Amino acid sequence: MCGITGFLHFEKQRIANSVILKNMTDSIAHRGPDGEGFYCYQNIGLGHRRLSIIDLDTGSQPMFSDDRSIAIVFNGEIYNYIELREELKIAGHRFYTDSDTEVIIKAYQQWGMQCQNKFNGMWAFALWDEKEQQLFLSIDRMGEKPLYYTTFDNTFVFGSEIKALLKFNVPAILNEELIEIYLTLGYIPAPYSFYKNIHKLLPGHYLIVKNSTYKLAKYWDFTQRPDQEMIKDKKKVYQVFEELFYDSVKIRMRSDVPYGAFLSGGLDSGSVVSVMSSISPYPVKTFTIGFDQNQFDETALAAEVSTLFKTNHHAEVVNPEVFDRVLEKISFHYDEPFGDSSAIPTGYVAKSARKYVKMVLTGDGGDEVLSGYTAYQGEKFADIYKRSPLLLNNAILKTASLLSRTLRGNLRYKLNRLCNVFYTSSLSFSDRLLWKISWASPSIITQLLEGSKNTFTFREYMNDFFKDCTYESNFYKLMYFHLKCSLPYDMLVKVDRMTMAYSLEARTPFLDYRLVDFMAQVDHSVKMQGFERKSVLRKTIAKNLPKSILTSGKKGFGVPLREWFKDQAFELKLHDLYVHNIGLNNNIIKNIIQENKEGKKDWGNFIWMLFLLKEIIKKH
Repeated sequence: MCGITGFLHFEKQRIANSVILKNMTDSIAHRGPDGEGFYCYQNIGLGHRRLSIIDLDTGSQPMFSDDRSIAIVFNGEIYNYIELREELKIAGHRFYTDSDTEVIIKAYQQWGMQCQNKFNGMWAFALWDEKEQQLFLSIDRMGEKPLYYTTFDNTFVFGSEIKALLKFNVPAILNEELIEIYLTLGYIPAPYSFYKNIHKLLPGHYLIVKNSTYKLAKYWDFTQRPDQEMIKDKKKVYQVFEELFYDSVKIRMRSDVPYGAFLSGGLDSGSVVSVMSSISPYPVKTFTIGFDQNQFDETALAAEVSTLFKTNHHAEVVNPEVFDRVLEKISFHYDEPFGDSSAIPTGYVAKSARKYVKMVLTGDGGDEVLSGYTAYQGEKFADIYKRSPLLLNNAILKTASLLSRTLRGNLRYKLNRLCNVFYTSSLSFSDRLLWKISWASPSIITQLLEGSKNTFTFREYMNDFFKDCTYESNFYKLMYFHLKCSLPYDMLVKVDRMTMAYSLEARTPFLDYRLVDFMAQVDHSVKMQGFERKSVLRKTIAKNLPKSILTSGKKGFGVPLREWFKDQAFELKLHDLYVHNIGLNNNIIKNIIQENKEGKKDWGNFIWMLFLLKEIIKKH
């Protein structure tokens, strides 16, 4: 796990500046505190920061082919590097290190661009081929590792984080057309960034930079089976899933440094820890973050898993006093507005884990791969709701809405969510998706953006996003959205930045591409039996977990921001938020803050999104 940077001048006679390259690489030193390396030759410059996990002695980068015609900088891990090395040895290649980086070089020499399809891992790499005079950049299938790029000053520039490109003096021109997208999703999806002309490389894609231009191509996508051909054989699904998941955890435990696991009170991380404990000869080190507010705290459930599997457990509590430090750190490490507040506990659990280990396994991706979000229950409910008498549905919705207005706090929050379930069940899939993924209603976002011009709307983005989706069922359309949008651009970005902020590597067994592709072909009646979430996991790996985990409702990695923002200690910060000019309707912001304070509605995460937007705009 590392950080990479570099540039290729389109003018061959223009010599790469080593000082600029070092400045770019130094800007992401947190991604790799164990070492640095540089390659400057004629018009090409490659920089690397190293976090040593495998082959501690001979894995330094940039790494070169035997004849030094190929140079590579690599961020990530190729988990099946041992098997690939043996295959390449049979093909006649000789190896001088035990590193997975050398495997990439030999694989490229053997299979060319097709080498990407041989790798099982997470990666972003840049490979310079002197003979072909081309730069080959690739990221993994699911988008676990980031890569940003642009062309500026007749040069192709790239890096693991945006800040590295800015050190090349790439202009930081805010792309205000994307504000509606951000206010809806809470993040900026690829290929866009919040800066004009800076792009994100799409998951499962690669770039070839040659002859003063670059070409983007796709090398992988998960299988989109016709709805009627989805796999319905439960016994087969259980067997294949269990075998793939066990192997996925096993190969991700390959490490030359101490490692552990993030452990919440949920099914996913608990299942990862259960398999790790069955493989490891030593107690697994586990790490949990909690809150003082019970409805957001899962430390007790995590402790039950720890006790059952005899892990070496560490738990800490996050309190509101961390707000200013966290806001500054998150705005620095994400470079663009990122409104998923679960980045807060992710950062703190990463900080806690880094005291003891350099690598962790996590349960991230389980909800996407297993179709485990409550939104999938919503899709099943919507099918039933639309077949029910209209008068009955309207009466239920009206009664719940009127009742919620007489309440405050937790009961009102729950009734608000119930009203949303009934209301959205009557909508089209696209409208229902918009309501479910947004932290504010479309009407509120429209009012906030009053007067804004040339806005790239969320509906325009989604029309383009779904153009290659072939599914008929709304259940599978939702799966498509989660696997190809919220997972790579929200969940994985969150984990990458916050673990790398503390120089910690995170590995995600649920995102083994074999597992992703197989589960994408499983029928929804097997994935969700009745209204039971994650039926496949419950019938296999998770059946070994404590009963309290299996029966507990889904909490997610939430933060009690709605309660924090009610506290008088935040009054000045919140006042500054709506009087500071961030290009939005200040009266609407003021109303949002007041509704949250009075307990009428949970606006906690949306207010957090506005703070992050303000921080990024303020810097530029």
